[in-house]
Amino acid sequence: MPAFPFYGGPPVNPDVKARGTIDELLADMDAEGTERALVIPNYGVPDPSHSFSFNELVVEAAARDDRLRAALWASPRPQDAELTDKALALVGENGVKALKISFLLGGSVEDPECQVQLDKIFAAAKANNLVVHVHTSPGAQSDIDKVGQLVDKYGDEVPVHLVHFGGGVSGHIKLIGKRFFDWIEAGKKVYTDLTWSVGFAPYWLAQEIERRGIGGDRVLFASDLPWGDFAGEYHRMIEAVGDGELANLVFNENFDRLYG
Repeated sequence: MPAFPFYGGPPVNPDVKARGTIDELLADMDAEGTERALVIPNYGVPDPSHSFSFNELVVEAAARDDRLRAALWASPRPQDAELTDKALALVGENGVKALKISFLLGGSVEDPECQVQLDKIFAAAKANNLVVHVHTSPGAQSDIDKVGQLVDKYGDEVPVHLVHFGGGVSGHIKLIGKRFFDWIEAGKKVYTDLTWSVGFAPYWLAQEIERRGIGGDRVLFASDLPWGDFAGEYHRMIEAVGDGELANLVFNENFDRLYG
């Protein structure tokens, strides 16, 4: 991604672990011991055109190496409709398994103009057996109270992956305390990961999965590189889920079922 003057400061490149080539990505995976990965366009700079421009690269990566699966960047914003149409034209390419959307760059679940694009994105996902990844973070349009409406509306027919598990304390407590398990019991196809989560969340979630007897098949390990930290995310999840059945689901089987 290009340097950007985040938060009124000078132009910087905080995504220091970003990789621009497939060879570099595969080398990182080898170093980590990562067997498979879902590759998603970087959307760290608030200019959607950059994120859309990476769709061809992630498709190329998935076609080149069976260790990789691709998620295409799409947008709920009406002003991005043409670019989203071009992205959705790639859904049939080899290795494409997901669509990624976020409201960080604008738009809202409750905006009628965005609803047209959301219907189109989820219809494409349903028709092609794809997962829809949605960024979550506390407050504003990515709050779980907003993003959760997508699970309510589309989750009966389309798998919805809530990235970052609510993205903060409020989201974690709402999800673990009730909502995540209510969705599962209602038959919603909801999935999540614990990247960027606050420290208590993975441990509490693992305890609730064990106590309730459901949810272990809905959680996937992710590191969210280049914005996340593989070593930290990996060791925290290992500590939370142990080395038994839940660990096998989180680190292996759930990925196989969604993206294999």
